Amino acid sequence: MTTRLVLHPLTPAEAAYVAEGSPGPDAHWAPDYPNDGDRAGARHFLEHCADTGNPQPFGAYEIRLREDGHAIGGVGFHGVPDDQGQVTIGYGLIPAMRGKGYASEALRALLELARAAGVASVKGDADLDNVASQHVMAAAGMHFIGEDDRLRYFRIDWTAGSEAAREGRATATDGATGSDPSPQVSARRPS
Repeated sequence: MTTRLVLHPLTPAEAAYVAEGSPGPDAHWAPDYPNDGDRAGARHFLEHCADTGNPQPFGAYEIRLREDGHAIGGVGFHGVPDDQGQVTIGYGLIPAMRGKGYASEALRALLELARAAGVASVKGDADLDNVASQHVMAAAGMHFIGEDDRLRYFRIDWTAGSEAAREGRATATDGATGSDPSPQVSARRPS
């Protein structure tokens, strides 16, 4: 939960409704929710659940407004941490809710959840022309680490044993040249 938002962990049943684009009995969806990116994210989450079980807390979350409970987008992980303790994130909002800081607020909460769960590193990427999504990751504390002909890559690392880690603050890598961004999924467009 943040000042303005609730990150609601989707159950497989709720994700099925999102994937279909038809609200379940208890859904409170804002107009235009879910969008294509939300449906794709829900399908990916359902595939993961079918293959290896529900990955929560490393699954999908619905972004809801605290004031009225309406779902306005999604944010989540694209699986459990890998062998290096690294996860990849994605996010998106309905068009009417963009430009209000909601995506950065939701992503900061997701990053805090990852840090608290012991994740070492979080990655994300965005299309080269998706400047809004790039700003979201930067505003949430992720740092630019490189680009290729299609995507810009961002990451945040938490260094075990550092003063910041002991105090519960994140420290981001400087993205040294030669680091492999290893893209797994693009942030939904635009954010």
